[in-house]
Amino acid sequence: MSTEKSGKLQSVLTAVPNGYLVDAKWLTQNGIAYETFRDYVNRGWLTRVAQGVFQRPNGQTRPEDHIDWKACLLSMQHIMKRSLHLGGVSALAQQGYSHYLPLGQNAQVWVYGADIPKWLAKLSLNGTVITRKRTLFADTSLGLTESSIDNEVIAPNDWQLVMSTPERAILEAIDELPENESFHNLDMIFEGLTTLRPRLLTQLLSSCRKIKTKRLFFVFADKHNHAWNKQLDATGFDLGKGDRALIKGGKIHPSYRIMVPKNFVLKEDTNGA
Repeated sequence: MSTEKSGKLQSVLTAVPNGYLVDAKWLTQNGIAYETFRDYVNRGWLTRVAQGVFQRPNGQTRPEDHIDWKACLLSMQHIMKRSLHLGGVSALAQQGYSHYLPLGQNAQVWVYGADIPKWLAKLSLNGTVITRKRTLFADTSLGLTESSIDNEVIAPNDWQLVMSTPERAILEAIDELPENESFHNLDMIFEGLTTLRPRLLTQLLSSCRKIKTKRLFFVFADKHNHAWNKQLDATGFDLGKGDRALIKGGKIHPSYRIMVPKNFVLKEDTNGA
């Protein structure tokens, strides 16, 4: 191998820790020619895991094993520099706000971003990836944070997973009602959201583009009535006009005029419905 090729290989091995991923776009941007990909694969320095996607072997994972979704997201965020984040119930679960976290292939991984590669859906991951654009908020970067991950995945250096704060994540999750999320699950999660920050919630609600999502947020907030709710005034936000039908067989919430399950309408409020 020439000195030039050896140097480029070393740069790849330095940038890509064991078990992490890169794609053909990143390799070519870093001066690695297409024909060199095949050479790296043949020599065992990279493993092809999908068309145009490569993993640096870690010496333990067999090719047929599922790739850990956290390593995949970290690769996209920290190596390939793609603009995306973990959100919704996945971000809530990672920060300890979910009552249960499905394991194995049944785990749902909610990924939001404007730069989600098409090959992500083709990878064999230990979870089911669901992707969304960052369209819920006018300010797409509002309410994002970096958080350490558990010890199941060895994150190199100080890499942290970019994800939604609980304040943003609960709004992202509520936005999936009722088709892709359940009122019961979010009700259980909301019960534990006792430390949300009203200032950030105010910013997010002001930036939120969906009337449905904002109305439902206040339905949950009033039902649980955590201390932070006293610092939010629903009348200060654009909640639209008129009734909104959301589910069949429910009741119109007297304050927020949206159809919700009957148990979300307080008994003392039913006379106003």
